[in-house]
Amino acid sequence: MRNITTIFKRELGSYFATPVAYVFIVIFLIMSGAMTFYLGSLYERGQADLSPFFQYHPWLYLFLVPAIAMRLWAEERKSGSIELLMTLPISVGESVIGKYLAAWVFIGISLVLTFPIWITINYLGNPDNGVILAAYLGSFLMAGGFLAIGSCISAMTKNQVIAFIITVVICFLFLLAGSPLVLNFFKVWMPQNIVDAISSLSFLTHYASLAKGVIDLRDVIYFVSLIGFWLYANTIIVEMKKAD
Repeated sequence: MRNITTIFKRELGSYFATPVAYVFIVIFLIMSGAMTFYLGSLYERGQADLSPFFQYHPWLYLFLVPAIAMRLWAEERKSGSIELLMTLPISVGESVIGKYLAAWVFIGISLVLTFPIWITINYLGNPDNGVILAAYLGSFLMAGGFLAIGSCISAMTKNQVIAFIITVVICFLFLLAGSPLVLNFFKVWMPQNIVDAISSLSFLTHYASLAKGVIDLRDVIYFVSLIGFWLYANTIIVEMKKAD
């Protein structure tokens, strides 16, 4: 645990050592506000809730989270600093978890900084704050899922642009997995149980319940399992690259 904490502090500190972190936070806040008040027509709806705010998070994360994830390992490999990291008395698994948690907390900080929108909706009406809190949890878990995929892909290549593009494509597929377009395509030539399995992989399917304030243990387990799977794959890939 001490090694994970060391990596975590090192990585989290590195985010705020450059202007990149602040640029990301500003972009995230501006886009969140624009999607909520303009695209989501928060005022025009006449309802005291943050549904417009949370409904755009999957699409916001689709591009912003891969932008954070692409540097986790690709930059280490390109600069050669990964060789130094591997010589330290720290296991690969501890490095993967430490770097991942730092990036996830950084995204969490960006999410917390959207609190003025929450305050605004409380000023305008009497929203169900329990529902909003559950939606924040769902958003944070979904961001963790995006990030775990991105971290794994980042470990595969030295090129951050390639890591970004591949991560966006894979995350997009996870978003669309439960859509009628995809399901109707598979229904034609695959058994229904496989179609249902594909549908259950959708980020949107599991996030939708949480965004409505319904904390279903199955949705939480889905995101936790997804994160665990991709981090495990991340560890295996780094181990393989270490052996090269």
